[in-house]
Amino acid sequence: MFSNMTYENILNSMLESVTSDVDKREGSIIYDALAPCAYELAQNYFMLNNFIDLVFSDTAVGEYLDRKVADFGLSRKQATKAIRKITTDKVVDIGTRWAIEAVTYKIIELITTGQYKAECEQYGDIGNTYTGALQSIDNVSGVTANLTDIIATGQDEETDENLRIRFYNRVQMPATSGNAYHYRQWALEVEGVGDCKVYPLWDGPGTVKVLIVDSSRDIDSTLKPLVFEHIETVRPIGATVTVDSPTTKIVSATATITLDGSKTSQEVLNAFTAKLSDYLNSTVFKTYSISYAMIGSLLLTTEGVSDYENLLINGATANITIADTEIPVMGTVTLS
Repeated sequence: MFSNMTYENILNSMLESVTSDVDKREGSIIYDALAPCAYELAQNYFMLNNFIDLVFSDTAVGEYLDRKVADFGLSRKQATKAIRKITTDKVVDIGTRWAIEAVTYKIIELITTGQYKAECEQYGDIGNTYTGALQSIDNVSGVTANLTDIIATGQDEETDENLRIRFYNRVQMPATSGNAYHYRQWALEVEGVGDCKVYPLWDGPGTVKVLIVDSSRDIDSTLKPLVFEHIETVRPIGATVTVDSPTTKIVSATATITLDGSKTSQEVLNAFTAKLSDYLNSTVFKTYSISYAMIGSLLLTTEGVSDYENLLINGATANITIADTEIPVMGTVTLS
């Protein structure tokens, strides 16, 4: 809106309003007097442009997006702590603290002899990351402790992108009387759910099936009971609801590449794997074909690659079809 209000344009406009009999060259008295003012005005116009972006849902970020969606009854999903299982060879006290890498856990409940529930002391996905031997923080000696199963996953705070998608779902997809949009809305309200697909009448009249993925567009079986319980509290009477995870379709890639010398083969492999993972995630519940040409384009535009040949996706040179109850999952990537 104010893109033309640059320092140069403002200064030139101000100088044009000065009579021609006054020296307006750079370094003159009038030029040096007007230049700081023009600079400050340009800064204000720049800020005004940003402020305008912050009040519209397609460009608002952070707290401004929170305030925008709050008018429609939405709020950002907060980060949660992971609940993990810890096994020990001896009895330990409730409340003792243990660590692995830079992550710490506090034992909160006895499950059975030698098995405990422990809550991660850090919020977010980091609590799901590690397994293995634990070190005692409270100087508990003579006890061997291991971090094993995930009982409840920890989730990072909801991103602007996911919150914006939920907002658009709320205002653009009318959810009424238990229709498919309503079930989608209810599923997305649960902490940790990133997307879902609803199948009305999937097993006859009065049945609804909801497939869910987590905020990373991956499968998290611990979310299924949470979504089911939430939907049961709000759904219309008489509906039979099934909440499940999609099945996975492994997508693997192999190719022979020519390096341009700017990156090592390992750096290229890491970069391409990340790009391929992002592409696969972007197709979840949206596109049911993995494009061979798109993957080739991703490889060719990976920094460090000058050319490639013999690209195979799941052993073939064709698109990969994804069933509507499947999601693509990264398999092995081999670049030689």
